[in-house]
Amino acid sequence: MEGIISCFHPKCVSLPIRSSPLSRVSSLSQLRNRNSLSSSRSVPQRSLCVSSSSSDTLLAGGSSKEDERQSKASSKKEGDDSGDLKHWLDRNGLPPCKVLLKERPAHDQNHKPIHYVAASEDLQKGDVAFSVPDSLVVTLERVLGNETIAELLTTNKLSELACLALYLMYEKKQEAELEYLTGSPTKAEVLERAEGIKREYSELDTVWFMAGSLFQQYPFDIPTEAFTFEIFKQAFAAVQSCVVHLQNVSLARRFALVPLGPPLLAYCSNCKAMLTAVDGAVQLVVDRPYKAGDPIVVWCGPQPNAKLLLNYGFVDEDNPYDRIIVEAALSTDDPQYQDKRLVAQRNGKLSQQVFQVRVGKEKEAVQDMLPYLRLGYMSDPAEMQSVISSQGPVCSMSPCMERAVLDQLADYFMRRLAGYPTTLKEDDALLADPSLNPRKRVATRLVRLEKKMLAACLVATVDLLNELPDTTISPCPAPYAPSLK
Repeated sequence: MEGIISCFHPKCVSLPIRSSPLSRVSSLSQLRNRNSLSSSRSVPQRSLCVSSSSSDTLLAGGSSKEDERQSKASSKKEGDDSGDLKHWLDRNGLPPCKVLLKERPAHDQNHKPIHYVAASEDLQKGDVAFSVPDSLVVTLERVLGNETIAELLTTNKLSELACLALYLMYEKKQEAELEYLTGSPTKAEVLERAEGIKREYSELDTVWFMAGSLFQQYPFDIPTEAFTFEIFKQAFAAVQSCVVHLQNVSLARRFALVPLGPPLLAYCSNCKAMLTAVDGAVQLVVDRPYKAGDPIVVWCGPQPNAKLLLNYGFVDEDNPYDRIIVEAALSTDDPQYQDKRLVAQRNGKLSQQVFQVRVGKEKEAVQDMLPYLRLGYMSDPAEMQSVISSQGPVCSMSPCMERAVLDQLADYFMRRLAGYPTTLKEDDALLADPSLNPRKRVATRLVRLEKKMLAACLVATVDLLNELPDTTISPCPAPYAPSLK
């Protein structure tokens, strides 16, 4: 997700995804052979979440035109180094630190070379890699000049990101291609987020009227008149992909744009190092040793890949927090609905239940769904009373009913897999193309990981079907079967 922004300019660069020969399947009969659902994995290669930089760096309260004049003047004196963000920061008060910006060639000829933060010397666990003074950090407290106004504006009106996006638009003046995400629940999240951004756009004038300390340079430029919604979306996406969520600070400082922070820092799901607010600065303490020149990595928190893509524009193949969602609901038309709802609640479930399918735990997720689905399939009042009396989950059913439950679950996973326009084999071919559009590349990696989790759920379901004592028995009818989506 690219944004029009100076030193915070994200690129859609992501981590590669493990390959798998699994292809989309079309009927349950094809699944009886476990070999048709291969899940072999190859060793991943690591890549970086990085960005380009420019000499024109965002600073609260500064004049972009004045910065540009100073940048041009200094470039004549200092040569090409003036275009380096690190040199710019050094000249503007960054204390001595143990990092540098390295440049890699762009992955295709249409994009500029990309930069990332690397160690300038050997580091040990616990070393402070860098410390950025508050004078170089953009927060709402600094932007709005008043902590009380910041809290007022962001209470039930505008998000911190919207305020920072407005600041960005005044200082310098996207939504991913949705077809790349066809079949993925992330597509609906993108649309929902777009609606939220539109609602916030309509509230921008409130910020302008209340935050005179920031916008006194623009006394006649009312936001919704000065900027189109499209420009606001670009700024919002840029802020979203670069913002740092600081812990244990006031509301007005919790979201910050930090030089040398994301997306210049690489993301690692197995890392625990985070940017931290200290007295008068934001610093990074590393959680592992580094050799000089190694890229420095940080943790973005326990986010699934769908959130990483929406928020930062990349996915992580080795993300242990990755997951997909399965939503199930008891039929409200069922005469025994109230009894079933009571049993479900007694066992920690709701009448409309969301199941988390975590990567590597797909079999366990299927096992967790089965008692809930069995409960929905029950139709005999006597059996229902027995379940109510036992006060436990429905652990087993007749073979024909068990087949009906598993058939529904297998059909559900197949429908979701069929909802993607490409197979995993076709995804492999796309990712092997070095000229693939970077946005399509990262979207393909996301949907490919989703398909692998769905396929693993399908494997687990088919294995249970094959364990039934009589494979020829027909499933029992279920007029009030629970819904799955």
